[in-house]
This record gives sequence, C-alpha cells and structure tokens, in this order.
Amino acid sequence: MATTTSPARDTDATPGRGPLGAGLIRQTATGLRLLLVLTVILGVAYPAAVWAVAQVVANGRANGQIVEVDGSPVGSAIIGQAFDDPALFHSRPSATEYDGLASAASNLGPSNPDLLASIEERRNAVAAEEGVAPADVPADAITASGSGLDPHISPAYADIQAARVAEANGLSDATVHRLITEYTAGRALGVLGEEGVNVLLLNIAIRDAVTD
Repeated sequence: MATTTSPARDTDATPGRGPLGAGLIRQTATGLRLLLVLTVILGVAYPAAVWAVAQVVANGRANGQIVEVDGSPVGSAIIGQAFDDPALFHSRPSATEYDGLASAASNLGPSNPDLLASIEERRNAVAAEEGVAPADVPADAITASGSGLDPHISPAYADIQAARVAEANGLSDATVHRLITEYTAGRALGVLGEEGVNVLLLNIAIRDAVTD
C-alpha cells in the first residue's frame, strides 16, 4: 500500500529563518519606523510648535518674566528672592532659601515643635524690626509658601514695612504707600486667591523714587 507524505513545513522559529522569522522582522521594522515618526512629531515638532506659539503670544511669560534694570537682569517677576537690605521690602520666608532648583515647602506639620519655634522666633524678629506688636505681624511674614518662591507678599505685610523703608530711603510715607498700592495685584479673575504685592518690582520702584 502506497503511503503519502505531506509537504515539509518550516517550523524553525529562529528570527530571520522561515515565515515566522520574516514576520518578526517586518513587525520589528514597523515598530522602529513608528518610534522614529512619533519621536519626530512628539519629541521635536510639537515642542517646537508650542515654543514658537509661546514666543508670539506670551513672550515675557514664556521666558520667565525676567526683570532688567539698566539693561542687566535683576530677577524674575514670578520667582521670589531674598532682600536683606533694611532699605528694601523683605520677601516672604522660604523653606529652601529661594533656591529655584529645590522649590518646596518645609513639609513640617502645623503642630511640629520645630516649626512652631521658628514661627515664634521670626514673629518676634519681624515685630522688633518693624516696630509693631507681635500680634500685628501677618501670617505671610512668618511662614513660607508651598513653593518657597512666592514673589508676592500681602498688602498687610507691605504696610508694616512701609515706615522702615520710607525712613531708610528718605521718602515720605505717602510715597511709599502709593507705590505699594501701584504694585499690588488683585485676585485672579477677581475671585481667586488673595491680593499680593510684587516685592521685586516694588523694590525697583523704591530705588527709582530715591534717584528721581
């Protein structure tokens, strides 16, 4: 009785050999092409488009709102910095010493003894420097913001510093308070957040008022 044999099939699954290997190579090549296309679109073209639009629509904000005086950068309008000169307004405390690369809060809870001690110490120091009662020192004068880089202080904190700044610069109280009002930003959309005084811009205005 004659026997029949089926055609031999290539069952070798080694990549590059037989139908299975060829299919694997095609899938790999397709995946690599897709990776290259998406890298160009999402990693190059899209960021470049966003950057270009930002430069046209909001150039200052897109570049960090750098503030210059006499052609030299002195800071950013959106990043707080330290002002220790008694003739200038002081910023809100920072848990990271205003380090833009380490933006963070202290992460200490409201009942933490170290936090409470530092708050009380600063409250007394601010009260002594500004010549006010400890109870009149506003919260933002003794506590850091969540980012540690808040460029604003409250109008209340600016007000208790006004007399010191006016005396140190030979300016009238009325002039200093006028500048505080001028550099006070309202609430976002009229309802969000609180009013804030931009410390950098206010201090530049104080210097300008002295030289005028």
